[in-house]
Amino acid sequence: MSHAVLELVQQVMSSPWLYLALFALALLDGFFPIVPAETSVITAGVFAATGEPNLALVILVAALGAFAGDHISYLLGYKGGRRLRERKAMVWARQALAERGGLVLVVARYIPGGRTAVTLTMGAVRYPRRSFAFFDAIAAVSWALYSALIGFFGGMAFEQDPIKGLLLGLGVAVSITFLVEAVRWVRKRRAINASPERLPSDTSV
Repeated sequence: MSHAVLELVQQVMSSPWLYLALFALALLDGFFPIVPAETSVITAGVFAATGEPNLALVILVAALGAFAGDHISYLLGYKGGRRLRERKAMVWARQALAERGGLVLVVARYIPGGRTAVTLTMGAVRYPRRSFAFFDAIAAVSWALYSALIGFFGGMAFEQDPIKGLLLGLGVAVSITFLVEAVRWVRKRRAINASPERLPSDTSV
């Protein structure tokens, strides 16, 4: 990355408008998951290690945006109702919700696309709003802390070269995502292997 581009990024990171942008991205990510909210929070965390932006404010606005976005997703699911319940991702989310209750919302925060499927499903099945808000607050705050601190410690490790810090932070985040997906796959395979095989019915007389 050229020196001019780096200076531009640093100017963006020191702008007070950054906090509004982080809030908006985290909000949109709640129901439009292709928005790069996590990458933006990690990037802000990297530059927070150099003094700008403020790490506590980055975490706060990211958590508030995620919380608000999840509630919009919940409302969309609430309004969509039956039409959403039959979608494949929603079937998975409904099964996970039945098994783990509100905790699945916290776990789904770290699964690509999982957070939206779960929040939509919780709205579609009319999951109690107070319980949803409680678990979503845990999910949003933990996600904001995780994303910002990964970036912050990456920035601390490469204080003189924030680009390397950013690459380290993104690498750690991607590695954790792959690890979560691998654990899910292994558990699913074990569950399939542990289930009793169904023998064909005896139709003989």
